[in-house]
Amino acid sequence: MKNETFESALLKLESIIKELESGETDLDKTIDKYKEATELLNLCDEKLKSATKTVNKVLNDSGEFEDFNVDKE
Repeated sequence: MKNETFESALLKLESIIKELESGETDLDKTIDKYKEATELLNLCDEKLKSATKTVNKVLNDSGEFEDFNVDKE
């Protein structure tokens, strides 16, 4: 699941939510789907945090990445 893209994980998560909301799954399958949804949610969260961290970095004059800071005067 680690190689999953954010978009595909999100699509799977949406599918699981629809399936669970239908109320047509038995208890064992519901528990399995809930576990899978939790894993997908955690994966999406990790990918979003990583993307945010990357976006918050900028290249400095020497071509190296540094944290982005806005000077407030």
